Amino acid sequence: MSTKSGSGSEEIFIGSIDQGTTSTRFIIYDKDAKPIGSHQIEFTQYYPEAGWVEHDPMEILESVRTCMAKAMDKATAEGHNVDKGLKAIGLTNQRETSLIWSKSTGLPLYNAIVWMDVRTSSICRRLEKDLPGGRTHLVETCGLPISTYFSALKILWLLESVDAVKEAVKNGDALFGTIDTWLIWNLTGGIGGEDQNNNKIHGLHVTDCSNASRTMLMNLKTLNWDQPTLDALGIPSEILPKIVSNSEIIGEIANGWPIAGVPIAGCLGDQHAAMLGQACRKGEAKSTYGTGAFILLNTGPEPVSSQHGLLSTIAFKLGPSAPAHYALEGSIAIAGAAVQWLRDGLGIIKTAAEIEMLAQSVENTGGVYFVPAFNGLFAPWWRDDARGVCIGMTRFTNRAHIARAVLESMCFQVKDVLQSMHKDYNSSAEEGSNDDFLLRVDGGATVNNLLMQIQADLLGSSVVRPADIETTALGAAYAAGLATGVWTEEEIFEAGHKDEKLTKFSPKIDDEQRNKKFDSWCKAVSRTFDLADLSL
Repeated sequence: MSTKSGSGSEEIFIGSIDQGTTSTRFIIYDKDAKPIGSHQIEFTQYYPEAGWVEHDPMEILESVRTCMAKAMDKATAEGHNVDKGLKAIGLTNQRETSLIWSKSTGLPLYNAIVWMDVRTSSICRRLEKDLPGGRTHLVETCGLPISTYFSALKILWLLESVDAVKEAVKNGDALFGTIDTWLIWNLTGGIGGEDQNNNKIHGLHVTDCSNASRTMLMNLKTLNWDQPTLDALGIPSEILPKIVSNSEIIGEIANGWPIAGVPIAGCLGDQHAAMLGQACRKGEAKSTYGTGAFILLNTGPEPVSSQHGLLSTIAFKLGPSAPAHYALEGSIAIAGAAVQWLRDGLGIIKTAAEIEMLAQSVENTGGVYFVPAFNGLFAPWWRDDARGVCIGMTRFTNRAHIARAVLESMCFQVKDVLQSMHKDYNSSAEEGSNDDFLLRVDGGATVNNLLMQIQADLLGSSVVRPADIETTALGAAYAAGLATGVWTEEEIFEAGHKDEKLTKFSPKIDDEQRNKKFDSWCKAVSRTFDLADLSL
């Protein structure tokens, strides 16, 4: 990126809100896309019943406010004039997590229902029975199967189960949004804020096309809400936000926030932001390892329909008049969350970082296979009746074997997805074979070198980790910088392919070992099916 400022020229900065499943952060980047200040806060996870996961939207809002202020303070303390130089912010968020709030009070009518929550499994089964195409009835329109994963099912549960939501919808007082919508609405004024000139303003009710593509309600080709789908599901269009592109000036931040007056100029769901942060061109894939793991392959300007259990989705649309790029996606519900479970649920480790040394203390898992189907399995299996198993244990098994099996479980799941991805993409693309396939990786878990080596071993292909593993936040910053003229699209994609500090992991085991382990993994996965008591 040739973005060096001349001597004495004004400093230019772009901020990024990265609102994830377990934490919020705000990162400030300079004109060379290098972070110069950041702050991160974890927030509360609520588990009111088995399989239910909720967040407090007001706590998320406060976490954003705090992270903004702290990151600004840190950057200022380092001698940067961020108050004057902050040109725009981008926003990226956990997708599918859904809430409905009151237009008149600005307060949530229920907690946010998190993407991994499975309370809607009975609604899924009802729709599969009632709709002519069953589970795949909406795939042709939105690219998604009927699943507890997506926002539309969460909206239906709220409409059917929460009296305050029913009443608000009846009175025209309800607004739906994923977390991006909730944040933008509040950042741009909420129920009645003020701009820099003390004029009264109200929050903007918008979402971007990448988050909208995860609701089951957006037509993948038109990038608009699909009215036949809304009619089929009984969801009122009046509660839905306006859909915008990923890179455009959406609105300015209202007074009362630490960075009032700064434009919001980029918005992407977290996995789409990571694709942009990794500069994935057509035919290139990335895997983000966080609470879950998410693998996306850029398929170019036309959506590719999956025949192997994957999702068709938006990659990104970098401007109101820019063409959309599409992606194949495989979503894994439990990745880093399994390490948290070892720490918090079983007490096998005291910190997440300990797992690498513990797992490295044994040469292999001793025949142990762990499948973290805590809330079912996503791609490519799509089994909400699956539940977690740990099998192959003997008296020889110790906690190190289990720790290593947890790391392997992340990598096996990624391999499951990539195998399906190659089949779908190669059948539709001119590029042909992916024998020299290279997987770009990012996310907090990728600091674990053993995990990355296991991933390369099980894939039988190279894994490449960038110097800056927080590519989700970087992608949101890129989108905002692009919309405000800080960077060009060419500079963004060139920078992503000229990382001189990347780390490459190459496979060290042979095909026979790899195939034997994968066969055993597939047997373990099959043992998870039909274990859930779906009457609960």
